[in-house]
Amino acid sequence: MTELSPLVSTTTGFLVLFVGKRLNRELKVLRDYSIPEPVSGGLLVAILLTLLHVMGGPELNFNLDSRDFLLVYFFTTVGMNARFSDLRRGGPALFILLGLTIGYMTLQNIIGVTMAGLLGLHPATGLLVGTVSLIGGHGTTIAWAPTFAENFQIDSALEIGIAAATFGLVLASASGGPIAQFLIRRFQIPCPSTKPENQPLTDSVKDKQDQFSGRKQIDMTSFLAALLAINICIISGMVLNGGIAHMGLKLPLFVPCLLVGILYSNLLPEKRSERAVFHWPKHSTSLDLISELSLGIFLAMSLMSLQLWTLVGLALPLLVILLTQFIVALAVNLLLVFRLMGRSYDAAVICAGFGGIALGSTPTAMANMTAVTQQYGASTRAFLIVPLVSAFFLDLVNAVLIPGFIGQL
Repeated sequence: MTELSPLVSTTTGFLVLFVGKRLNRELKVLRDYSIPEPVSGGLLVAILLTLLHVMGGPELNFNLDSRDFLLVYFFTTVGMNARFSDLRRGGPALFILLGLTIGYMTLQNIIGVTMAGLLGLHPATGLLVGTVSLIGGHGTTIAWAPTFAENFQIDSALEIGIAAATFGLVLASASGGPIAQFLIRRFQIPCPSTKPENQPLTDSVKDKQDQFSGRKQIDMTSFLAALLAINICIISGMVLNGGIAHMGLKLPLFVPCLLVGILYSNLLPEKRSERAVFHWPKHSTSLDLISELSLGIFLAMSLMSLQLWTLVGLALPLLVILLTQFIVALAVNLLLVFRLMGRSYDAAVICAGFGGIALGSTPTAMANMTAVTQQYGASTRAFLIVPLVSAFFLDLVNAVLIPGFIGQL
């Protein structure tokens, strides 16, 4: 075994992220399925290292200490970008979809735990193939994997979760558009005109992203303010986590940091004076850049270090659980989401987005809705509600739901 230093491991993560960017640029199938760039590069390196292992070559051991702190940085920025005021903007439909999604997340975990028990696996393995990986995605999976490995002695927890997250991402990307098309044709739903005078979907998505992130030019002051605010949240989160641990409840560090970020960003006042040097960043471009960078490098380092050969004996049971989850997600989408959202064109587009949420991620949901509206016309309501549910609230729900299920196992 060859031990790589923290500097070499982190530098390798940078290189893997660039490899992923090149792969996504060259391979259309990766773009069509909205596979994240660090996932593309990281899985390629993991496969190459697995082949090297099978052929009896040396095994590389990456030092991932710096990676773990990047995860804390990312989830802290998620909390800092959450706004209580956004709840009002979505109206009743937002609360209906949010409640429905929370109920589905609970069901998803119950199905995973039950199926794992029936297939002779540890029930915690089923929880990994629930909201941890299928709604939480790669980032949440990697964050919780050490807890599963430590509490339930699941040595391949990381590999199981990553495999489920990747498979779910593909299923979510492939099913969202067809679901909306089926509903539109089955119920003969009238669609908006797709004439040029209608707002192009790419502009709609960009406007929504700009609205949430408050795009402004990055300068040294704004970047420094974002770093300082993140560090303040993390230090406060460490203090809070110590208090929680003293009460006998053990949580990953990113959970209290995420909660502290929410509290600070919603309680601290907006910018008041131009004379002040430091203002608490709210939806700043610098904050978004740090979030994207920390998540990208974190995912690249995590995926490149996967030991895929440990999954050989679990391939069939995992496939059975994942297909069951897919069928349930499809039924919930067609029977509940479409009806509760009003059986309209907006509802069909929301169903495409929910298909991305249920098994994939926020970018997958946005990509699914983009594909539908490019063909049938814009849906302002869908592009308001779905990002609010998936980007702002599901990580918070998962942070509470996962420890609850872990405590019951």
